[in-house]
Amino acid sequence: MAPLALLLLCQVALYTTVTSKKARTCPLPRHLKVLPGSNQVPFETVLEYTCDEGFERGECLADGTATEPPVCRDISCPIPKGIPNGFLAFAVMRTHGYKETVRYACNDHYVLDGQAENRCTNTGNWSTKPVCRAPCSVNIKRGRISYNGRKLWIADLKPNRVLHGERVLFYCKNKVQKCGYPVASTCNDGTLTLPKCFEEPGKLEYTMRSKTLPSEINVCDANPSAAPSSAAPA
Repeated sequence: MAPLALLLLCQVALYTTVTSKKARTCPLPRHLKVLPGSNQVPFETVLEYTCDEGFERGECLADGTATEPPVCRDISCPIPKGIPNGFLAFAVMRTHGYKETVRYACNDHYVLDGQAENRCTNTGNWSTKPVCRAPCSVNIKRGRISYNGRKLWIADLKPNRVLHGERVLFYCKNKVQKCGYPVASTCNDGTLTLPKCFEEPGKLEYTMRSKTLPSEINVCDANPSAAPSSAAPA
């Protein structure tokens, strides 16, 4: 936190005649160490002060009647809250001081998106919390895919789960050239969209003529310009 400077002018109380002017002293705010052994400064002293790290600058009402000195207030953040599909790891449920941190983690199969560490800032607010992104299911009953470098039939994907940010290759058919080509789709927070070119085979074709499926025939020399149907993870 950068030091916050303030010029404090000890004011004089004005009376009806000049001879009745009476010099006053201004009290120093808490957490301020300028004059060891004293908490007062003389009349017309100009004082520049900074707050200790973790404190913020207050106000001095200098209209001749105000009694409140500048105050360096303690900065703290409220009790941290949990996140959906996640939890606070080893956190004490209390208010936290400036620069104190807590850590978040996600439930099984959820992926943490953002910084795991959350910090109490100089505004008294927590830094941005992370998000736990959901896994996806591959919503086809028949067909062959490629996942984690393995080419497998959908029935062999056990459990049927793809983590957020992971890619699955589906196989489409170029009916003119009679060849197959892979198209990637990315799991994005619980959603895995099938490529538009993908056609799920019928039960008879899948069981009796599986060798004719796009995943089993010759691979096209160059993939068509069709783009993947799902966006990259946020």
